[in-house]
Amino acid sequence: MSSYKISIPEESLNFLRQKLESTRLPDEIEDAGWDYGVPLGDIKRLVAHWKDGYDWRKHEKALNDELPQYTRDIEVDGFGVLNVHYVHKQSEAKNAIPLLFVHGWPGSFLEVRKILPLLVSGSPSFHVVAVGQPGYGFSEAPKKKGFTVPQYAELGHKLMLSLGYNEYVSQGGDWGHFVTRAISSVYGPTHAKAWHTNVHFGNPPESEPAEGYTDAEKAGLARMKWFQEKGTGYMQEHNTQPQTIGYSLADSPVGLLAWIYEKLVNWTDSYPWDDDEVLTWISIYWFSRAGPTASIRNYYEFAQKGGRPWFLKTYPTTIPIGHSCFPKELFVPPRSWVKENNLVFESRHDSGGHFAAHEKPVELVDDLRKMFGKDGPAFGVVPGKDGY
Repeated sequence: MSSYKISIPEESLNFLRQKLESTRLPDEIEDAGWDYGVPLGDIKRLVAHWKDGYDWRKHEKALNDELPQYTRDIEVDGFGVLNVHYVHKQSEAKNAIPLLFVHGWPGSFLEVRKILPLLVSGSPSFHVVAVGQPGYGFSEAPKKKGFTVPQYAELGHKLMLSLGYNEYVSQGGDWGHFVTRAISSVYGPTHAKAWHTNVHFGNPPESEPAEGYTDAEKAGLARMKWFQEKGTGYMQEHNTQPQTIGYSLADSPVGLLAWIYEKLVNWTDSYPWDDDEVLTWISIYWFSRAGPTASIRNYYEFAQKGGRPWFLKTYPTTIPIGHSCFPKELFVPPRSWVKENNLVFESRHDSGGHFAAHEKPVELVDDLRKMFGKDGPAFGVVPGKDGY
């Protein structure tokens, strides 16, 4: 294990500035708004700020001050040793619950930033490990074909064991949902004791419920329909030809910005993104150890295995599950679609979207406390660890 501080070389900052100065932007249809994608005005504003106003060193220092970061070599079966970057902060509570936080795309370890101080304090409290997925941020990327969710799960599990957490719980959304489900299936209940997710991929029943759907459930179905029809183009490219779009992401900071900024806006619930906030998020991808293309290859590897149907069939779980549902998530199934017998906790919120830890940190942490607290359905799942 080695302590880690983000320290981007000055030549990398100069290179980014040069790339931004040579930007060539497309034209735009009159009154296009968001109908065709990210508006030109937004990109012009963000590029100008990134080039002349945004202070990476200020935000780099803030990240280093707030997040205790480390790297460690983890061997993954068939793929050799990968050097993984992670955040690790222990609670002062002697019996705090070890929790593995797993991000997705287009997120990073940054997503733990707001919930970290909340999780390590209060009752119950948690020892928090936020793993930087291989190929994201400052973690090394796999070099061989076939590295997908089971390997991410193996790495996350081995990281927890290496830190002395023989028994732990987990939380994840987006790809983090699949990774924590795989951890729960393979390493539970011996090591993985329970898991919580902010997205649940339920399946439609054979017939609609006799009582029909509530207004909130109808809104969720409409959200899923919108995503399927208007929001999955990126996924088709990632699933089929990730290297092709990868050249644009790796060579053009503006291409990378537009590719991810679209999701930050469309996948959240009117979240008031600050320009510095957006650019810090994007800069972590631009300055990432392996480059931004490495972060999207998992889509292809997962699709080659058979995607979600293969995964859910191959990795059933028996340990307790908790689910927090936010209305602007991308998959918002009605309650009748979610039938797992081990779903012990469910909370449905009136606002919030895909990046729950970033958008609704207080609500997400409150749900974890309700699930694992003294009167919660998963209290005491890690013997002797209750956070009090």
